[in-house]
Amino acid sequence: MAASAERGLAIDMGDAAAGSERTLRGSGVAVVLGQEAGRPAPCCPHGPTLLFVKVSQGKEEGRRFYACSACRDRKDCNFFQWENEKVLEGRLSAREGVNRSCQPSLSHRQNVERFKQFGLLPLSKRKFCQECQQLLLPMEWGKHSGHQILSDLSIAHLQRPSQLLCPLKNKKTNAQYLFADRSCQFLLDLIIALGFKRVLCVGTPRLHELIRLKASREQESSVKSLLLDIDFRYSQFYTEEDFCHYNMFNHYFFGGEAAHEICRKFLHQEKGEGVILVTDPPFGGLVEPLAFSFKKLIATWREIQEEDHSSKELPIFWIFPYFFESRILEFFPSFSMMDYQVDYDNHALYKHGKTGRKQSPVRIFTNISPSMIVLPVEEGYRFCSVCQRYVSSGNQHCEICNSCTSKDGRRWKHCFLCKKCVKPSWIHCNTCNRCALQGHTCESAKAVCFICSGAGHKRSTCPNLSVTERAGKADRNHRLKKNKKIKMDIVKRSYVKHATFSRKKIKNKKKKNKNTLAC
Repeated sequence: MAASAERGLAIDMGDAAAGSERTLRGSGVAVVLGQEAGRPAPCCPHGPTLLFVKVSQGKEEGRRFYACSACRDRKDCNFFQWENEKVLEGRLSAREGVNRSCQPSLSHRQNVERFKQFGLLPLSKRKFCQECQQLLLPMEWGKHSGHQILSDLSIAHLQRPSQLLCPLKNKKTNAQYLFADRSCQFLLDLIIALGFKRVLCVGTPRLHELIRLKASREQESSVKSLLLDIDFRYSQFYTEEDFCHYNMFNHYFFGGEAAHEICRKFLHQEKGEGVILVTDPPFGGLVEPLAFSFKKLIATWREIQEEDHSSKELPIFWIFPYFFESRILEFFPSFSMMDYQVDYDNHALYKHGKTGRKQSPVRIFTNISPSMIVLPVEEGYRFCSVCQRYVSSGNQHCEICNSCTSKDGRRWKHCFLCKKCVKPSWIHCNTCNRCALQGHTCESAKAVCFICSGAGHKRSTCPNLSVTERAGKADRNHRLKKNKKIKMDIVKRSYVKHATFSRKKIKNKKKKNKNTLAC
């Protein structure tokens, strides 16, 4: 039960339906990354796990535990281990067996060979099992009899695997929302206009296939791409040089060092010039581990940079909902958010053209200068000569803030008490001393630090963090010693009581036997 409870807190941290990463009012769970994590993490089927810690407002940190990096629902991956738990050899062997059994039955290289054989088949013999999501060779047809089969696969089908494969729809694991053609084409046109020659597609399979499709149609197409994605099904369609099985939440290459080297070579081509990273992570994922992984990719790119270019940044397009802006800027202060609305084919809400809260909240965060990014005027964007960037037509320039302040495409209003622009539906609350929706709960509006209960900062940036951690550790050790002593006293009393009772029992038995003999 304890494991389930702790894991439940962990999955709450990334609930996309809530609209942002949230911390429970009285308690929450934080992820521990980098040097703080200490020893290497144990592995689950999705690679190294993440270290979490329960934090409560004004209290010491709770017990640390490892859980899956990719799955926030224990039904999808039930890995759980306390940080200091000693795992027996038998359990380790069983865990390794489970990890192996969860891996794909065919390797990437085997899938590449199968694809070559599949491409040589006549059109009438090219079949795809929609239930197993697998390309079928003639010798395998019998095993899939009774399944829904798609026949007569053309070259066009094979060039657009994202339209052939069923999107994964579990939003708590690796939900796949695929770019609409409008957004995908805009991204590619923008990448070409900015002069990039290579695109590292991290979780953007539709952009990857559009780049490859353009290259197949145009002999002189100079844009190349490499796809990093956790969906191993794409290995059926791409070679090891075009696709790497990758978990962006723990920077894990399932193909090992060989796959990592492919990525490194891709980033190092032409001394690292002309490459851009484009990523579209699951919206329910934690920002911290994503940023940690992206910084690892940046560090790989920097390996080839000359010393006088050490201040240069790897160009990035991070596609994420606008309400994550403050979280992204924590890790990448040089980023800015574009007004362009990214929409998706298979998402009911994230559609371009809708108004109000029904419009797509997904934006492009980038470290490229906003003045260099041209947004399509025909889709409702205009150029602000004061801000020197393209904005949504409804995003009016505020003379007081001296900026186009809207985040969601609507015209925002300036609050003189808050000294900033806010959403048009918000009103100023004197209790919270800030603007919020009418009828909101004032208590939940006060965000404070878990460590010191102060306002204006979070636990991760609390100046008292190290002091509190040391005090908490000392207090924990004291409590452990005290509990151990109490347990020993209980055991000792129980033993004395049991020994006394046994002596009395033996004495009574001897007395009874003596009386029997006397009779």
